Amino acid sequence: MNLIVDIGNSRIKIAIFNKDELIYNEVITNDFFVGTAINLIEKFNCKNAIISSVGNLKKSEMDQIKVKIKVFELRTTTKIPFFNNYATPKTLGVDRIALVAAAVSKYQNQNVLIIDAGTCITFDFVTTSKNYLGGAISPGIEMRYKSLHKFTKRLPLLMREESTSLIGTSTETCIHSGVINGVISEIDSIINKYRKKNKDLTVVLTGGDANFLSNRLKNGIFANPFFLLEGLNTILTYNLK
Repeated sequence: MNLIVDIGNSRIKIAIFNKDELIYNEVITNDFFVGTAINLIEKFNCKNAIISSVGNLKKSEMDQIKVKIKVFELRTTTKIPFFNNYATPKTLGVDRIALVAAAVSKYQNQNVLIIDAGTCITFDFVTTSKNYLGGAISPGIEMRYKSLHKFTKRLPLLMREESTSLIGTSTETCIHSGVINGVISEIDSIINKYRKKNKDLTVVLTGGDANFLSNRLKNGIFANPFFLLEGLNTILTYNLK
């Protein structure tokens, strides 16, 4: 059994894999991380773990986990199952590394565009020959709402709504239209540009806003909220060989 931990900007995803099968997962806050991890290690008799962190992980917390299990910390120098052609590999986020690893494992011999819709919206492209070329980083939905409020004097801070009209008839509905329709148009437009340049393109949508966006996008995609966790498990397995 493998313990998989993804420490993001706003939450921690923790999961258990039996070989390639996801058998348990939950989302927790930082306060419960160590206790939850140790409980899962003991409950599922985990032998190996991988931790990916783009947030704040204290050394003392890591040390408590290492007492219980062999831990791989995902870094830019970790052995990976694809060719990294990023111009600045040391600055590539470990979350993006995990997503590409999932893509080359699940969609072999395919061009894959991975869209992670979370705090930021990231686009990552990997070719049929497992060459990772890079992508793009854009503000996520929540960040767009927050910036409109923070950098203006009168615009309110809103949260996303399920129903959004194209034409806003009030300040609030105009904000919803601008944020949500703007994100949807951006993602659809980028997918179209990739499709024009790459045949047989597979598009995977993941991240916290994946389910919200999946039915709103015009382009055919595979929505998989666990894609990053699957990628981390792929990297762990690859390093255990």
